[in-house]
Amino acid sequence: MTTQAPIARFTRLRHASFASPDPERLLDYYRAVIGLGLVGRDGNRIFLANDSEQLSLVVEPGDAALTSIAFEISPDVSMEALGAALKQADLRSELQTDPMPGVSRLLSFTDPEGTRFELIQGWTPTPAQERIGALAVTKLGHVALRTPDPRGACEFYANVMGLRVSDWIEDRFVFMRSGYEHHTLNFARAPGHGLHHVAFELRGPTHMQQACDHLARHKLPVLWGPVRHGPGHNTAIYHRNPDGHLVELFHDLDRMTDEELGYFEPRPWHRDRPQRPKVWVGLPRDVWGMPPSPECTEFAR
Repeated sequence: MTTQAPIARFTRLRHASFASPDPERLLDYYRAVIGLGLVGRDGNRIFLANDSEQLSLVVEPGDAALTSIAFEISPDVSMEALGAALKQADLRSELQTDPMPGVSRLLSFTDPEGTRFELIQGWTPTPAQERIGALAVTKLGHVALRTPDPRGACEFYANVMGLRVSDWIEDRFVFMRSGYEHHTLNFARAPGHGLHHVAFELRGPTHMQQACDHLARHKLPVLWGPVRHGPGHNTAIYHRNPDGHLVELFHDLDRMTDEELGYFEPRPWHRDRPQRPKVWVGLPRDVWGMPPSPECTEFAR
């Protein structure tokens, strides 16, 4: 599917929703390990926010799976017109009012691969009912999805939702940005569809050290890292949450502060100067760090 101009331009990644066979166990993990705060409940749904009072995660009962990803779009876009444009593109949408804390309007649609996306306009702070402790991550940073056709997914989200390609790893992993950060949505080649990993941002290297110690105290082994990646150049560690999903904690992600210049903010660890979007081929790709453990090999970038 192609269009003359994007139907809507994703701007900021806002939150993700997950189904879990044990929502209370997952709630305990996100509060005690990741450091999100409980905002409230609505029936079976649990809402969690970060320390900036921004809704970051929704948890509901069901088989362990990612159920939706939410992006903010420009306040200048008419939700009604956007819904009509999605319908014309054979994407059925639904408009909701006050669907969750801090969100006044939400337009949802399902992409051609079956992933549900939620587009929101405007938000209000969602303070937690408790003091946020543990790691107190700064925000939900990016979501990576598995797909048999990364090229097709890339073309759809570039043409329809205005995402820009930041990097490719050969022809099997594409990094796409919605704003100035190197990636907020990724697609990895895999036999089926589903979550590849979800990532939360840390404040810096000291916070990364604290994260490693904190995971060890909770007997959650680090499966990969600390490592400084090549694509995106973020320093990262990976572990699994209680539902078996791979979770990345990262800092120092590349930024493209000026799209017209077309290169990422220069950093001393860049091999290319200036560092522009490219296709990464061969190994090693990472700047430093050990390769992933056997438990993490299927997710290696």
